Amino acid sequence: MNLYVLALFMHVSGAIVIFAGMGAWVFGAAALRRAQRVEQVRLLAALIIAAGNVVVGGIVILGIAGFYMALTAWDIRATWIVVATVSFLLLAPGGLLVIDPRVRTIARQARAAPDGPLPAMLTRRTRDPVLGAGLNVYVAVLFGIVFLMTTKPAVGEAILAMVIALAVGLLASLPLWWGAR
Repeated sequence: MNLYVLALFMHVSGAIVIFAGMGAWVFGAAALRRAQRVEQVRLLAALIIAAGNVVVGGIVILGIAGFYMALTAWDIRATWIVVATVSFLLLAPGGLLVIDPRVRTIARQARAAPDGPLPAMLTRRTRDPVLGAGLNVYVAVLFGIVFLMTTKPAVGEAILAMVIALAVGLLASLPLWWGAR
């Protein structure tokens, strides 16, 4: 077995780990919006935080293997690699600055709240449309990146694919904003 095959396996495995963690994030956030009690929020927030750690681990595995493959088997300047890498790097602030701080605030407030029905502030936080929208965009852009990696389009098509992925994520978030009103 050569190193490229091992790197490809690690790259695909990293993607699977990322999507598994993202699934826990998305379904955890959906359950948070329906939670009625502080105890439920504590449990769900802990799950989402743990899933975030899984996503980060998957990102590290995927990134190292992808970088190796880009350097050894592909021209690192291949347009689809550039668009996929830039799109992937643009996701990091969304996770670090939008999703993670909101989930950690929810977890902190749930730990501080007594057992029982959700206080008003915690109710607002669990139904925050920005959290759900951030997750929707994150997942949609990840699927866009998978599209780029499987089809390897030219630069114009690659950028169009990522714009469409972003639009799908934003459109999927509209019900969250309407529900928050």
